[in-house]
Amino acid sequence: MKNIKITLSLLLLVSISSCDDFLSEIPDNRTQIDTPEKISELLVTAYPMTTYFEIAETMSDNIFDTEVKTNANISNEQSFNWEMQTQIDKDTENGFWTGSYEAIAAANQALLSIEKLGNPSSLNPQKGEALIARAYNHFMLVSFFSNRYNPATAATDLGVPYVTEPETALLGQYKRNTVKEVFDLVEKDLLEGLKYVTNNYKEPKYHFNVNASKAFACRFYLIKGDWDKVLEYSEGLGSKTDKIRNYVAFSSAVFAQMPIEYSKVEQETNLLVSYPNSTARRAASYRFAFPSQKADELLGPQTNMWGKQSLIRADGYYYGGSNVFIHKLYEYFKVTNATAGIGEAYTSTVLFSNDEMYLNRIEALVMKNRFAEVNTELGYFLGTRTSGYNPATDILDQTRVTTKYPVVADEFTPFYPLSDLQTSYIKAIAEARRRDFMREGLRWFDIKRFNLVVEHNTLEFGKVVRNNVLVKDDKRRALQIPLRASSNGIEKNPR
Repeated sequence: MKNIKITLSLLLLVSISSCDDFLSEIPDNRTQIDTPEKISELLVTAYPMTTYFEIAETMSDNIFDTEVKTNANISNEQSFNWEMQTQIDKDTENGFWTGSYEAIAAANQALLSIEKLGNPSSLNPQKGEALIARAYNHFMLVSFFSNRYNPATAATDLGVPYVTEPETALLGQYKRNTVKEVFDLVEKDLLEGLKYVTNNYKEPKYHFNVNASKAFACRFYLIKGDWDKVLEYSEGLGSKTDKIRNYVAFSSAVFAQMPIEYSKVEQETNLLVSYPNSTARRAASYRFAFPSQKADELLGPQTNMWGKQSLIRADGYYYGGSNVFIHKLYEYFKVTNATAGIGEAYTSTVLFSNDEMYLNRIEALVMKNRFAEVNTELGYFLGTRTSGYNPATDILDQTRVTTKYPVVADEFTPFYPLSDLQTSYIKAIAEARRRDFMREGLRWFDIKRFNLVVEHNTLEFGKVVRNNVLVKDDKRRALQIPLRASSNGIEKNPR
C-alpha cells in the first residue's frame, strides 16, 4: 500500500498486523490528506485488499468433499460446513470484514479531506469514487454478514455498522444498522456518487469508473428487486459481441495463460479489476473443492441448453487427488526476501463485468415479462458459451426453457412472487450465472436471495459420514460477526 497512514480506531476492524500499520497511529498523529494528489493516492486503498471469492464459493453448491486430506485447510472446512471461521488471516471472514472497513475508512478520509478543501468541482471525480467505494464495501458486508434483503423484515433484521466518518476516538463503539438502513445508505451514496464518477484515470478499470459503477448499481437493484433500475443502468449493453467475454478465445488459450487472459484490463467485458492480497487461486487444491468426477455434472453437455459441450473449460489438476481447475485467478507473487524465498501473493479478481450485468439485465426482463427479448438475449449469451453453437438452429424459446428447467415446488423462493414461466427462466439464468462465475463466489448471492437449499456431505472412502443441509431461512446464511468485532460490542448474529 502507499505511504499514507490513517487511524482506524474501530476495534471491529482489528487485524493482527497491516502493511501500513493502520491501527498504530493516534488520531492527532495522522499524515494530513490535504492535496488533490494525496486524496487520489488515498483512494487506491478504498478497495479491500482481501477477497470474498474463496469464502463464498466454498459455501455454495459448487463445492464438494474431494477426500484429499493431505490438503486440509481449517478455514476451507469451516466454510464448507457454514461454521464461523476461527482463522484471522487473509481470505477469511475476519480478513474480509477488516479489509472492507479499512477501505471504508480510506473513503471516509478522502471525503472529509475534499470537504475541508471546500468541495471544489475539480475534486468531483474523487468524491464520486469515494462515495461509490463506501457504498460498495458496506453492500458487500451486509450481503455476507446479514440476512438476505427482504423488505418485509429489513427494518428489523440486523445489518452492519454503516460508518460515514473518519475515526476520532481510539476505541470507537459501533452498533449495527438494520438491513433497511444499510440499503438506504448504500443507495444514497451510490446515487450521489454516480453524479460524479468519471473514466478519467490512467487505468480506469482499477477504479469505480462509469461502467463499473453502473454494474454495481445493477447488482444492487437486482438484490432489491427494482427491475426498472436494473434495466436503466444496463441500458445500451445490448447484444454487442465486443461487450461479452469471448469464450472461444479464452478456452483456446494455453493453460498457463488463461488466468491472465481472463482478468486483464484489456478484456472489454472486465469493468473493475482488483489485485487483493490473496491466495484464493490455491483453494482449488483444498479438500473441499471441485472434484473432477463432478465436472460433467456441472459443466457437461447435459447442462447445456442444446445438449452441446460447454466452452467453460475445466482442466483436471492432480494434486494428491483429482481436483478441477477453472483457470481464472492469476496469482502474482511479490518476493519480499529473495534469500528466504518469502513474499506476498496478490490474486487477480474481476469484481464487475459486462457478463454479470448482461445476465442481470436479462433477469430484469424476465421479471417484466418481456420474454421475446429474453429469448434473444439469453440465447445469444448461452451461445457464446457453447461449442458448435449454430444460431440458425440452436433457438431458445419457452418450450425449450420450460422443458430444460421445469418448476420444482418451493425451490426458488425470493421475497417476491414468481409465475411458473418466470421460475423456469430465472432458474436458467441462475444456472448460467453459476457456471460462468465458478470460483468467483457469485453463486452464493443467488443461493441467499433465492433461498436455495444446499447439501454438503463429508465423505470417508466415498461414503457419507456427515450430511449437512443449509435449509431455507437457515440462520447460518448470515455469517457470524468476527470474534474481534463482537468482543468490542458488535452484536452477534443469532444462531
